[in-house]
Amino acid sequence: MSKRSTYSEILALVLELQQEVELLKEENKRLKEEIHFLKHKKDSHNSSIPPSKDEWPPKRTNSLRQATGKKPGGQPGHKGKTLEMTGAPDEIVEINPGYCQCCGGPLHGIMGQKEERRQVLDIPPIKAIFTEYQVYSKKCKCGHTTIPDFPDGINSPVSYGPDIEGLIGYFYARQYMPFARMQEMFNNIFNINISEGGIHYLLGRFADKITPVYEIIRERVQNSKVIGTDETGAKVNGKKHWFWTWQTQKLTYIAHSENRGMDTINTNFPLGFPNSALVSDAWKAQLNTTARFHQCCLSHLQRNTKYLNELYEGNKWGNGFLKLLYESLELKQKMVPTDYYRQCHERDKIMERFDQLLLEPPGPQNKELYTFYNRIARDREHIFTFLFLPDVPPDNNASERAIRNIKAKQKISGQFKVNKAAGNFAKIRSVIGTTIKNGLNVLDGLSLISKFGLQLN
Repeated sequence: MSKRSTYSEILALVLELQQEVELLKEENKRLKEEIHFLKHKKDSHNSSIPPSKDEWPPKRTNSLRQATGKKPGGQPGHKGKTLEMTGAPDEIVEINPGYCQCCGGPLHGIMGQKEERRQVLDIPPIKAIFTEYQVYSKKCKCGHTTIPDFPDGINSPVSYGPDIEGLIGYFYARQYMPFARMQEMFNNIFNINISEGGIHYLLGRFADKITPVYEIIRERVQNSKVIGTDETGAKVNGKKHWFWTWQTQKLTYIAHSENRGMDTINTNFPLGFPNSALVSDAWKAQLNTTARFHQCCLSHLQRNTKYLNELYEGNKWGNGFLKLLYESLELKQKMVPTDYYRQCHERDKIMERFDQLLLEPPGPQNKELYTFYNRIARDREHIFTFLFLPDVPPDNNASERAIRNIKAKQKISGQFKVNKAAGNFAKIRSVIGTTIKNGLNVLDGLSLISKFGLQLN
């Protein structure tokens, strides 16, 4: 073999190795990026992903809450609760000695002296009450025989009463019980023989009775000054549907829908909320809803920013924006009502720094952070509304609490089989949520609606 051919082979090998090195460099860079993203995946601590979707437990140190310096548990001055004795027991059992423990002599004729007392709280066996309505006729002197009608609701030889009807609504939309377990409870605990079909029928009848109250809630939400809204997915006969909520401090309105867009909003609130401040998670349909003011949820923005700061460590824009969010929340806690209607220097400084942040965007090479910046710039007027209006909260947590029951219902009872069942749940749960917010007894409220209807004050 000549020297020339040997040199050519070596040169070809070098070029081949150089190409392979370049390919390996590119692969190494791509794998490092993938590893980086895998180490900084979105989960429940840095995004709106629910904890059930976490692939591994999130770090406990990454909570949005900041340290207060207080020890865990009850704080000094916290009033505890314990089981207390009643001054009027329903039954008294006297325990007197029958003989002397020293000499064995009888003690039957001696008056005893009370030394100590203890009470036991228990529930007696539950027995259903049958009320029979008997209609009598009377013949007048004029010869006419009068037969009165049965009271309203007494339409068949045997029927279930309104308290049972209200209890079914309570078990269904407050305790989230499946129909089979509800039937078991009525049979075994209340000694009432009822079928699953009977439960379905009574629940539908109760939902019809509750509809006028449901409409009153909708109208009052429409006219409220501050409204929170949120939506969550749910399965109905195997298909993904949606439950929406619009709620206030005293009212909860929930609606079932087959879509997550403007059609649902226009169906329930065709006028929008022209006189209200609407607090939301900044879903497109929510921000497009007619409202006097909008407020984006700061909890969502904090989680998103934390994720981006973990993904792009040391980025100036994300850390500055997160610090600004925390400072605005601290200011909200310190502000008094008069601060909202006069010049507030701390608020002015926050707004100045926010404007400056928007003038200094992050580099487009940090793709997700840059996309987030563009979103903040687009929604800039809806970020700090809560610093200018005293009744507007900085987050949408109340709406999330109002809609969270849908997930609890589905985890316990499974999916809804038909649209009507989903709609019935929305109606009953709206009234339950409103009842709780007004400090009323849920079961008493449902029973009142079942018997007489209920006008909200």
